Amino acid sequence: MVALDGVSAEFRSGVTALLGPNGAGKTTLLSLLSTARRPDAGTVRVLGETVRGRAGTLRVRERVGVLPQAFGHYPRFTVREFVEYAAWLRKVPGRERRQRALEALRLVDLERQADQRMGVLSGGMLRRAGIAQAMVNRPALVLLDEPTVGLDPAQRVGFRTLLRNVGERTSVVMSTHLAEDVAQVCDRVHVLLDGRMRFTGTAAELCAQAPGQAGAAVDGPALEAGYLAVVERDTDGVRT
Repeated sequence: MVALDGVSAEFRSGVTALLGPNGAGKTTLLSLLSTARRPDAGTVRVLGETVRGRAGTLRVRERVGVLPQAFGHYPRFTVREFVEYAAWLRKVPGRERRQRALEALRLVDLERQADQRMGVLSGGMLRRAGIAQAMVNRPALVLLDEPTVGLDPAQRVGFRTLLRNVGERTSVVMSTHLAEDVAQVCDRVHVLLDGRMRFTGTAAELCAQAPGQAGAAVDGPALEAGYLAVVERDTDGVRT
């Protein structure tokens, strides 16, 4: 079985959504882009670099930030120590790590919690700390896998604002199943199905894939309708 088949995508500045059913290849694509996984065959190029060998892999890792759906942390680390550790992993020079960590914490509005233990943070604050560690190396590309899963409605609203702010600084790719998050945050959308990219365009263009939805307001239901139209059309053998 081929997990990904000739996938090529341009991720511009701002926030791009990666949509697709379970098993479509979204997490596999993110893991390849982050170099956490190597392809069984073929070539992976990220930010103009071919991910091949230790040197190429490290060059990509130093320019990418990652927030997995479930990210590990030591509960006894302070928030600052957690972000500084991420800086060390991404080869940020030692003399810059503390300042970079504080810069990242300011970005996510966690500067006042810098000395709190990770184990006492709320779910929303943990996600903010996750974004901070992903941003500590000033990445050209940030990869987020289901970043709002587990957040309550109020936390999700705050997190959307944070993602828009991050998207003003770099390219963000967010894998998600939540159409409302896409409607509120994302500039562009990619739909992945059976390991191939089936749609690329703006959120409004995805809405317009559903019959009678051209020019409709971009919201969660309209996006869901457009997404389902793409999936059903492709299932019937028509490529988008």
